[in-house]
Amino acid sequence: MGQMDLSFGEKPAAEQPDRDAKSRMDRLVDELNHHNHLYHVLDAAELDDRSFDLMFHELEKLEAAHPELKRSDSPTTRVGGAPVDGLDKFQHRVPMLSLSNAFDESDLLDFEERLRRLLAGHAPDVFSYVVEPKFDGLAMELVYEGGALVAAGTRGDGSVGENVIHNMRTVRTIPLRLRPPHPDYVSVRGEVIFDLAGFTRMNEARVAAGEAAFKNPRNAAAGTVRQLDPEVAGARPLQFFAHSAGEGLEADTHSDLIQQIAQLGFQTAKLTRCCDGIQAVVQAIEAIGQARNTLPYEIDGAVVKVDVTALQERLGFVTRSPRWAIAFKYPAPVVQTRLLEIGFQVGRTGVVTPVAIMEPVMVGGVTVTHATLHNEHQMLRKPEFLGGLRIGDQVQVKRAGDVIPRVEAVVDQPERQNLTPAAFPSVCPDCETQLVREENPKEPEKVIHRCPNNLGCQAQVEAGLKHFASRLAMDIDGLGDKLIDQLVAAKLIRTPSDLYRLTLIQLAGLERMAERSATNLLAALEESKKQTLARVLFGLGIRHVGEAVARDLAKALGSIEALMTTELETLQAVDGVGPEIAKSLHSWFRTDSNREEILGLRALGVEFPEVAIDTAETPLDGLTFVITGTLPTLGRKDMAAIIRKAGGKVTGSVSAKTDYLVAGEAAGSKLARATALSVPILDEAGLLNMVKS
Repeated sequence: MGQMDLSFGEKPAAEQPDRDAKSRMDRLVDELNHHNHLYHVLDAAELDDRSFDLMFHELEKLEAAHPELKRSDSPTTRVGGAPVDGLDKFQHRVPMLSLSNAFDESDLLDFEERLRRLLAGHAPDVFSYVVEPKFDGLAMELVYEGGALVAAGTRGDGSVGENVIHNMRTVRTIPLRLRPPHPDYVSVRGEVIFDLAGFTRMNEARVAAGEAAFKNPRNAAAGTVRQLDPEVAGARPLQFFAHSAGEGLEADTHSDLIQQIAQLGFQTAKLTRCCDGIQAVVQAIEAIGQARNTLPYEIDGAVVKVDVTALQERLGFVTRSPRWAIAFKYPAPVVQTRLLEIGFQVGRTGVVTPVAIMEPVMVGGVTVTHATLHNEHQMLRKPEFLGGLRIGDQVQVKRAGDVIPRVEAVVDQPERQNLTPAAFPSVCPDCETQLVREENPKEPEKVIHRCPNNLGCQAQVEAGLKHFASRLAMDIDGLGDKLIDQLVAAKLIRTPSDLYRLTLIQLAGLERMAERSATNLLAALEESKKQTLARVLFGLGIRHVGEAVARDLAKALGSIEALMTTELETLQAVDGVGPEIAKSLHSWFRTDSNREEILGLRALGVEFPEVAIDTAETPLDGLTFVITGTLPTLGRKDMAAIIRKAGGKVTGSVSAKTDYLVAGEAAGSKLARATALSVPILDEAGLLNMVKS
């Protein structure tokens, strides 16, 4: 923060006159909120950090001495309060709708043509529009009464969301009290996001603390908003950008409404533009798209709105969206950089995967240095790679789904003929065992190279143990990737059963491992022995056996003994188990070293709990579901658990074999494919009703 001469703030609270405590507290609250707004919303600080902190600590002391005088909009409330027991429902008094999508200029021209048809002679010669960036965050409605923040609700199903006021109070770009003048009641809507710099700092801190990094800002923001403990949200750098109002504000145009919202103390998008005519809209969208890669936060599109409020009211709404607005979705950004080298990673099943190592480049606001190349075919024969990658090539990179970095193509240049062609290794890059080349005549592009030296290849050993200990398998708290690498390097573990042979003396003797941490890890290992049969089976890392297949096998066969003795034909008869999976299972359980590992785990106390084979018919028996988008009240994993408990099966992609698609907000390509295949589409409520029936 900048410098400012203050007549207060340097004296400790003890020197302030007690008789004027309320006046002093009011002045501190107003002054601190003012400077918080300058710093976090307007980026125009006038107060240095030390003065701000002194004022803040003085207010804390006064509030401790006079708790009855504490104001609801005190900045001290931003540090979090007591955890809540659960999230209450939030009723949107005005429905909170989603937007229809446009993907190219022709969609925008069609949008304006629809407006003219709907207005039937009342359309202006030239439409006035507002174009604003579409934040990739979580939709939120904030409610103020008497100028004070009293409620905050997620979108949910558009009518009912979740009240997350306890977390929204901690967001420093959300005013706890509106700047006057303000209506007695007003609701403001916008998006909760992580800025990219804050997201990076948070992930660095999580990794340093031994926690898993969040994959992307949007999912991290959605998870943070729904935390029950506000201290968690208060410690994370959330931001709020306002873009509209539900109730309480009136304006002749949307652009005037945005100005009113900003004057109340909210942060609004700086790239918002007013446009006359659809061609000006196209230019504004292109300009925002060009700036996209330089923004301090993620956007995935631009929102186009008819500016004149009277026209908005005449146009009205369809079931899920306003007719007077549309969201333009940008394709994933593609940038160019130089290929420095190709590395090769060995997975837990021995598959060797090439990885492009590139000069650092910003893609969609994230610095990218590595991108998977999947396999030999893509690396050497993908048409877009012009006869195979060469070290030093200029390559085009994008983040698939705005998450996973991917090399899209090679830039053709005359000088690339002098570059060294990439080559796939013939031996394992970890243990130097001769690789086995596995081809699929029906799908030659899926050829893989595998290291057969399972327990002699340290990379496979480490990857297999990390999988065994992972959250979806044995969920061994405190056994992170770095510790597993350390244990393998010290030759203390090579198989899952070795984990259960570890002693306190062995663990406490490791670098940076205190006795207390070692004791906690041993307790976590002991607790993991009780994991379900499906989790243990998944954790064993049998080729082709994922979470869903492990659950199907446990449900169908009931015990580890049955799995070890079941014949190939019986395995193939299990729902969800095809010939390839059955062959892999049959081979794995008839390998002596694997059978010895099962017996070893048994002897060390891993329970492999039997599962009662339930033959009763359940509501969703034989039905296959795909889940996509953000559901109003349930996470996808919770929804999947409900479906499976009711006898249904959950898969990851839509096909002709899909019986139903469960679609939430921002459903995307899966919804489009389901529509094309005439797959019935359910919302969250429809699925739950189906289960109840």
